[in-house]
Amino acid sequence: MEAENLTELSKFLLLGFSDDPELQPVLFGLFLSMYLVTVLGNLLIILAISSDSHLHTPMYFFLSNLSFVDICFISTTVPKMLVNIQARIKDISYMGCLTQVYFLMMFAGMDTFLLAVMAYDRFVAICHPLHYTVIMNPCLCGLLVLASWFIIFWFSLVHVLLMKRLTFSTGTEIPHFFCEPAQVLKVACSNTLLNNIVLYVATALLGVFPVAGILFSYSQIVSSLMRMSSTEGKYKAFSTCGSHLCVVSLFYGTGLGVYLSSAVTHSSQSSSMASVMYAMVTPMLNPFIYSLRNKDVKGALERLLSRADSCP
Repeated sequence: MEAENLTELSKFLLLGFSDDPELQPVLFGLFLSMYLVTVLGNLLIILAISSDSHLHTPMYFFLSNLSFVDICFISTTVPKMLVNIQARIKDISYMGCLTQVYFLMMFAGMDTFLLAVMAYDRFVAICHPLHYTVIMNPCLCGLLVLASWFIIFWFSLVHVLLMKRLTFSTGTEIPHFFCEPAQVLKVACSNTLLNNIVLYVATALLGVFPVAGILFSYSQIVSSLMRMSSTEGKYKAFSTCGSHLCVVSLFYGTGLGVYLSSAVTHSSQSSSMASVMYAMVTPMLNPFIYSLRNKDVKGALERLLSRADSCP
């Protein structure tokens, strides 16, 4: 089929998971449930933190931002997928696909930055407790979040503008349930060398550097804990990192799974299933991890729900 520059009226075809008509209601119910649980869980975290003055600290400020980003992240892909399943269609417009790519890169990148900033917050709290309030002041916290948004905004924009210059065949099929950037580049008809270079550089900067920051922070935390004489003090200090470590492990573990599944196997089915873990399961589990493992958040949620019950 002849390659051509796509207009706004042109469409890609998202192959999704299965063409079995009997399986569509099951998939729709499953993904709708996961989406609603994710949005509700993260909204409750945001409301609990904003309504409880005890949680107006840097750690919970970053957590509320993470919850907001997770809501946006899952909302970038799942609503369109649910519409396609319900309407028994597979198409997504060219501009809709580019929009998905842009926001996917933005919110995934923000996740990495926020997890790194939260690790730095724990490093300061444990290694420099006497200077914590001075170092992690509201101005610095706001600056870290704004700087993260600014950096990821330009990285995502550059990538999408480079992708816009590519040519595709009319009716191009994407073996995925959303416009995953690497999959879109694979189906392009024109040379994608520059796009791949930018994608790899972005992955290095937005992935490797935050991971390095997280590893450095926790290496310093472990070193500081080893110098503590009290076992109870060690446990109390490290327990504040438990939820963050679980979220980091889940986020990067599923991200690595997506990368390995696409590199090792050419099966679109296995790649799509791995992406479900990354794009849907991780944002859904984050509120449970923080509410179940964190007494402060759990208490704030209980007070929030009790106030809601007491309202007429």
